Amino acid sequence: MLLTPRTRWPSRIPVEPRRPPTVGRDDLVVTFVGHATFLIQVGAINLLTDPVYAERASPVSFAGPRRVRAPGVRFDDLPAISLVLVSHNHYDHCDLGTLRALDRRFHPQLVAPIGNGRLLRSAGIRQVEEIDWWQRASAAPLPVTLIPAQHFSSRNMLDRNRALWGGFLIEAAGCRILFAADSGYGAHFREIGARLGPIDLALLPIGAYEPRWFMQDIHMNPAEAVRAHLDLGARQSLAMHFGTFQLTPEGIDEPVRELAKALRERGVPAEQFRTADVGESVVVRPGGLEPPAS
Repeated sequence: MLLTPRTRWPSRIPVEPRRPPTVGRDDLVVTFVGHATFLIQVGAINLLTDPVYAERASPVSFAGPRRVRAPGVRFDDLPAISLVLVSHNHYDHCDLGTLRALDRRFHPQLVAPIGNGRLLRSAGIRQVEEIDWWQRASAAPLPVTLIPAQHFSSRNMLDRNRALWGGFLIEAAGCRILFAADSGYGAHFREIGARLGPIDLALLPIGAYEPRWFMQDIHMNPAEAVRAHLDLGARQSLAMHFGTFQLTPEGIDEPVRELAKALRERGVPAEQFRTADVGESVVVRPGGLEPPAS
């Protein structure tokens, strides 16, 4: 991996953070904060997926992948967060500094795969529920189910695969949202669609996939993400996990170009699986996505 040539990324891309929209009682709004962090607002319930506000995805502040795009929603502009979903313990998905700040400010319920509770509680997180694949959280304020993923876990060289990883299926306002987190492509997407569908919106990763000999088992490339979208039978998908941290050698714009190419080759309409700007919000309806009311 170290010997693979890397396409140079910009050191910083300007982002103008946006305030989350005001949400009606029956609305379901998804805002792309950046990387794998989404703010999902449904009525009075606000939840975050894999919240990372750190400058680096790293165990140290002076080295490791550095953020190129700032979060699309400032931490101080977040609404009251009642639920946090943590998919696995990698540093670009499990940022203990952000989780501690959320716990101090909002005291949210946190849901994570089994084996992650010890790490989270050691960081001072108070309300943690651990669940297994296909299990529904009992303490969450809305139905949340942990779904399988083809990935791995580790925080250091000695704890590989001692905690589970996965994605989440969220049911709210008559819709189902799938947050896939990190995953290689596999038969589990078809099984998830069959067991938990219909899925109104899938949040699917498209970046950090090169070199394929090294990354194929744990991260999808855009063509595989399109296959996952079709296997899930998702009505629509939004791309994530690209353009924030350079974790692998491909260029910053390559995942977006390759997604467009894969959609053309598969005959999938571009509006059915698209990217969102950092900070952009969409209203989720059973029939599709809409921009929020101005």
